[in-house]
Amino acid sequence: MPTFEITTASAADIDMLGEWAHAEGWNPGRTDSHAFFATDPRGFLIGRLDGEPVSSVSAIRYGSGFGFGFLGFYLTRPELRGQGYGTQVWHAGMNRLAGRNVGLDGVVTQQSNYRKSGFRPAWTNMRRVGLPPTDITAPPGVSLVDARSLPFDRLADFDRRYFPAERDSFLAPWIAAPMRTALAAVADGEVQGFAVLRPCRTSSRIGPLHATSPEVAAALVSALSATDPETEIAIDVPDINPAAVRLAEQLGLTPSFETARMYTGPTPDVDHTGLFGITSLELG
Repeated sequence: MPTFEITTASAADIDMLGEWAHAEGWNPGRTDSHAFFATDPRGFLIGRLDGEPVSSVSAIRYGSGFGFGFLGFYLTRPELRGQGYGTQVWHAGMNRLAGRNVGLDGVVTQQSNYRKSGFRPAWTNMRRVGLPPTDITAPPGVSLVDARSLPFDRLADFDRRYFPAERDSFLAPWIAAPMRTALAAVADGEVQGFAVLRPCRTSSRIGPLHATSPEVAAALVSALSATDPETEIAIDVPDINPAAVRLAEQLGLTPSFETARMYTGPTPDVDHTGLFGITSLELG
């Protein structure tokens, strides 16, 4: 009889998961694994059938104690679906996050299954793709600078306004990974916006996109797009912030891919008015 076991992932497995995600049309970043593995190296689970990887889930713990967790990379190789290999890694992932408020970004076809597992929808993310204008200037008094030039605590404190938990171990490699550009908007020494552009398998993606106003968000998107103006950019825009939806439309970005942010507990109390683009479907 075939032997099925669940193990933690290796660094090489994280790269493999990127290819699996690409095959699903999720368009993962080319260097995302640099940040993913550093965030919680024990949080990536692989189901192996006779030693060969066939299913996966990421169950990432943020913060100490029973705080926040995030599920992603819930995948089974297409030819082996319906045989329980995905379900087994799902339960292993949920057990790892027991006692936490768990979030995920679920594709449309899986949302009913997530509801059965105790998740409830909080908002819809619509991936919007296009070539935004590259000549939008920042509001008066606001400067755009390389986010990596700022003291890290200032950047992390700003990010914490828009994410349910401290995530320094994710954020540091996220902005420093190869082949990406991280910008911060600064006024009078205070961070007013933060965004990261990363190359992906098809269009490049911006995430996070956090800003204190639509004007700051527009300037960040424009400046990032100007670094490679012939490549389409994509942003996963949350409809819980109507200003983000309006901005995406004004920038000429068209809908292409839908997910739902779902939680097992209450929707975290973060500043949704500044959430113009989520960071990652896999780690939140």
